[in-house]
Amino acid sequence: MTQVSLTSLIAGARAGLLVSFPTDTVPALAAIPEKAGLIFLAKQRSQDKPLILMAASAEDLWLYVKGNENEYKVWQEVAGKYWPGGLTLVLPASDRLPKVMNPIDPTTIGIRVPNSAIAQTILAQTGPLATTSANFSGQPPLQTMAEIEIQFPQVLIATTEYQGEILGVGVPSTVAKWTGINWQILRQGAIKLEISTDNQI
Repeated sequence: MTQVSLTSLIAGARAGLLVSFPTDTVPALAAIPEKAGLIFLAKQRSQDKPLILMAASAEDLWLYVKGNENEYKVWQEVAGKYWPGGLTLVLPASDRLPKVMNPIDPTTIGIRVPNSAIAQTILAQTGPLATTSANFSGQPPLQTMAEIEIQFPQVLIATTEYQGEILGVGVPSTVAKWTGINWQILRQGAIKLEISTDNQI
């Protein structure tokens, strides 16, 4: 039985184990950044598909990216408008980011703050986690913890008693990459990003 209490799940994540919990989009498969390799193995995921760094607040994520003063201003403006929520920002990575998060191109990282009470409760206590959707690579994201338990028996899963909140919309996050002057949409998902001239340099 892999369903565990939130306390056990948080302890497991901190100890470097794979965990899964609901988010505002689709359920996440997660591990501490240094153990991100476990996610690639479990999902049979290609090394050229980077993971997302998810945290309880934007403040927890800015250390993992680097930019100039103007860029930070633009990024924080967009984050302030759409976070917490289903928007992943792909930004230049700082040296603090473990290369295993994005083995092929460790110079960038996708970051996100989910609009989910369960996810935020977990992330506030574990710190930022490497995350992706819970499914085998190339297959549709699994939508329920029961499905995840069958496909990933080795993963610690948040018990259903914590799922009184509305579960995710079932659509992955929108992914927007910073090009150095403006945003490029890599994946249209849960949020429609309104790109104004204020959100570019």
